[in-house]
Amino acid sequence: MGEGESIQFGTPLVSGASVKATVVSHGRHAKVTIFKMRRRKHYQKHGGHRQNYTELRIDAINA
Repeated sequence: MGEGESIQFGTPLVSGASVKATVVSHGRHAKVTIFKMRRRKHYQKHGGHRQNYTELRIDAINA
């Protein structure tokens, strides 16, 4: 909390602070493709990963 040079954050500095947020949406990010290959060994492995996420809207910060 604060402005300019006097910004404070963290548990020991801002005790009793709370944040009110609203869930906007849930979803999944774009797929990340994983491809592993070892040359001259006839080894190829394909895979993928999609990370789940929750989008929040911060309504209020009470300190």
